[in-house]
Amino acid sequence: MLFTSDHGAWNRRRLGLAIYGAATLLLSGCSFQPIHGDRSAASGRALANFEIAKIADRTGQMMRNELLQQLQPRGRARTPRFKLSVYLTESRSNLAIRKDDVATRANLTLAASYAVANRSDGTQLLSGQTRSVNSYNILTSDFATLSAQADARNRAIRQLARNIKERLAVWLVQTGGHPGTR
Repeated sequence: MLFTSDHGAWNRRRLGLAIYGAATLLLSGCSFQPIHGDRSAASGRALANFEIAKIADRTGQMMRNELLQQLQPRGRARTPRFKLSVYLTESRSNLAIRKDDVATRANLTLAASYAVANRSDGTQLLSGQTRSVNSYNILTSDFATLSAQADARNRAIRQLARNIKERLAVWLVQTGGHPGTR
């Protein structure tokens, strides 16, 4: 009895290794390239080539700062090739409503429309949209509610900046690091 269970475990290991090997071969034959692989240093330098335009209001300022931290942790290039413009919209919707019509939970939705232009001639090279929905509790204390709402906004800003960074990195990889040139 012990022999058969050990034999079954051995077969499962061999099957797992075979599947892993087949997946490795299949992925190496296609054009799959991990973004955070060998090119991560080159990708980081390419992301520093974005001038991030000012974004309206306090939430926009926070978004711009987060983009600067995520795209350019070592500082921007001396002469950035691209200009990244972002426009934000924020909305709130109540979720949990008690019998006395008082909301106890809300969703904060932060949406970003972004565009990348060539700084030399202003040609738009890329545009897109992304959004993040974050929930927070509405409490009896106004201060606690405002604090929870601010935390939801901060989480949304971090998520949007991460989404934009990933999309820019994919775009740079797809264009070979030279978008806008033919």
